Amino acid sequence: MTDMVEVVIDSVRVSLMSPQRVVVLRQADQERYLPIWVGPYEAESITVALQEVEISRPLTHDLLKNLFSLFNGKILRVEIIALKEDIFYGNIVADMEGKIINIDSRPSDAVALAVRAHVPVMVSLEVMDEAGIVPDKNIQEQVSTELDEKIIPDPAAGADDEKRLDVFEDFLKKLGGDTGDKEKPKS
Repeated sequence: MTDMVEVVIDSVRVSLMSPQRVVVLRQADQERYLPIWVGPYEAESITVALQEVEISRPLTHDLLKNLFSLFNGKILRVEIIALKEDIFYGNIVADMEGKIINIDSRPSDAVALAVRAHVPVMVSLEVMDEAGIVPDKNIQEQVSTELDEKIIPDPAAGADDEKRLDVFEDFLKKLGGDTGDKEKPKS
């Protein structure tokens, strides 16, 4: 696992013009992002778990987590291990009564499960090098200058986050979608 880096969920972005969603993962130790297109149901499942919304009946990812517990399994981590022909490949790493098993998974399902199980999300360095996005330093300096010039009453209000994630707008435009004023996720 030495060729893996830990990521955190930076945001789940939504397009109001299409059913597309993007989960933006941020490398834990630097400003490098991995946008992954996901389906609307997986995006909703991830968002529900992140916001700790209580639902009267378990969603599919809750059911899967419950099954691991029922059969004395422990989810150790989830991994995004490959990118082939613009398709990400995932893996759920679990301990089943002392035996480490790897379960093939779509990254969106693996991430939805990781949020529920409170386990790390890891990405192979090869995938990060191929598909990761590093905001241009000049853009970061420009954003800092613009923020210094504007009066922002509450820095926690999200203006900094919006500016920081503007780098994805160009990426999304290249994919042929209208970015509008709202955030978009990727699967």
